[in-house]
Amino acid sequence: MNFFRCASIRAQNNEKFADRANKRRRKANAAERTIDDRWAGNRRKIELVYPCIGPSYETGLPPKHLNHQSVDKSFLTETPESQLLAAIPAGRRTEVAPDRPMKIGILGTRGIPNTYGGFEQFAQYLSVGLVRRGHSVWVYNSSNHPYLETHFHGVRIIHCSDWENRIGTAGQFVYDYNCLMDARKREFDVLLQLGYTSNSIFHSIWPGKALNVVNMDGLEWKRTKYSPLVQKFLLRAEKWAARHGHVLVADSLGIRDYIEKKYRRPATYIPYGADIPDSYDLAKLSRWGLRPGGYFLLVARMEPENNIELIIKAWLGAGKRKPLVLVGDAGNGFGSYLRKIYRDEKLLFAGAIYETGTINALRHYSSLYLHGHSVGGTNPSLLEAMACGCTIAAHDNPFNREILGNEACYFSSKEDLTSLIGKLPHGDQTKDWKRLNEEKIITRYSWDNVIDRYLRLFMENVPV
Repeated sequence: MNFFRCASIRAQNNEKFADRANKRRRKANAAERTIDDRWAGNRRKIELVYPCIGPSYETGLPPKHLNHQSVDKSFLTETPESQLLAAIPAGRRTEVAPDRPMKIGILGTRGIPNTYGGFEQFAQYLSVGLVRRGHSVWVYNSSNHPYLETHFHGVRIIHCSDWENRIGTAGQFVYDYNCLMDARKREFDVLLQLGYTSNSIFHSIWPGKALNVVNMDGLEWKRTKYSPLVQKFLLRAEKWAARHGHVLVADSLGIRDYIEKKYRRPATYIPYGADIPDSYDLAKLSRWGLRPGGYFLLVARMEPENNIELIIKAWLGAGKRKPLVLVGDAGNGFGSYLRKIYRDEKLLFAGAIYETGTINALRHYSSLYLHGHSVGGTNPSLLEAMACGCTIAAHDNPFNREILGNEACYFSSKEDLTSLIGKLPHGDQTKDWKRLNEEKIITRYSWDNVIDRYLRLFMENVPV
């Protein structure tokens, strides 16, 4: 806790000096525009070609220790390239400055390929998609990441020292500091920062010549796993990111509206992505002795705000009609607590699963997909459940309703969910839900759409 207090005090004392330095740097570099200029209407008109939406456009803190021991890493080497990249669309080169591809850096994740969570999955899809559209992309990987190569399907990997496995959460600040210091030497056109929890405190050393794009993530300071002091720091970190980012991105309309109202800064809405799988391998279920429609499924990090314990209690209260399969690394403190308290032969802790064919089969053949996430914007696992044709019961909050609309059932308490599990929706109704949710994936959340929208955003805002 002392680390957060010292970091916050130091940043506040130096903030005015950082502002002066930023002003001098902007005056010295004619190529760099101020935030106000960018949003005063002095933008370039750019003609872009997008295959998925039309011919043209005119522009107008996590768990302390990362536990790789319980993660199946075979997919890092055994997954065929065609399977790994099948869902990452190639797209088409834009018609803007085709002779000058952009140099793009991505930081703020533990690295690619994904062995952790949503931002890592996003960085994997976006980086490969941008490379396949003709741009040069660098992704920062933690030194604790199991993938040790320097390239990943055309994406350059930069390995930076990460002390999280030695000193806990404070190591994330060391890691982000190292990434930013390296980025200052790379002369990126765009630096995409995914999240802000441990990098916005270093805003004074963000690369001055790059377009600093910040994905504002969810409302991190609301997560119940954090102490009041840490929550206060995270709210301050959110403010630094909103104030100093050149361009802000929100992955849900609710987060966008929150940012624009609270910080009076425009934010661009670009959701997370998903694609509908071509097929599902029923044989993948044999590993756990499961049968189609014979189990309930939950996919989440083992964190209190994902309402996992509430879901387990509701399942127990409904009489354990079918096995409950929990997918997620249970090696952290909360996961260990759940494993210790809730011991039942029908409660299966499957661990973290990143092999696409396996996780998609588990989703598709589940009887009911239970989504307890209560904090954040567009949740990746929810979109992927929709893409796999799941019948979904979701925690009742604005973020989930924004995505699912009327095509799901909702719960707010253990009693709600117990009743729901005891009497599942009618088959005809769930068939319509699945069809409409799949249509949303195609029209709103496809990876092709998401990658093109990020590319469009970069090209609209990179200084000439």
